[in-house]
Amino acid sequence: MTREDILSKVNEAFTKILEHNNFELKDETTAHDVDGWESVTHMLIITEIENMFGIKFKLMDLMNMDNVGDLLKAIETETSNTN
Repeated sequence: MTREDILSKVNEAFTKILEHNNFELKDETTAHDVDGWESVTHMLIITEIENMFGIKFKLMDLMNMDNVGDLLKAIETETSNTN
């Protein structure tokens, strides 16, 4: 799966949970950049992403995510570990 494919699916998860697509996800995007991305919706987004990709993030990985780029790297790592 390419990074663009991963980003597309992540975008789908954000749109589903936040119920809007008024954002552009880039590596440097943080919660401050996206309307409605708060602590509760963050956990819903993470759960949706885990379900979409069939992965489970480690707590330390979640704590070290500062932006969308970090999220994409973690997904790449987790999906390569499951193959």
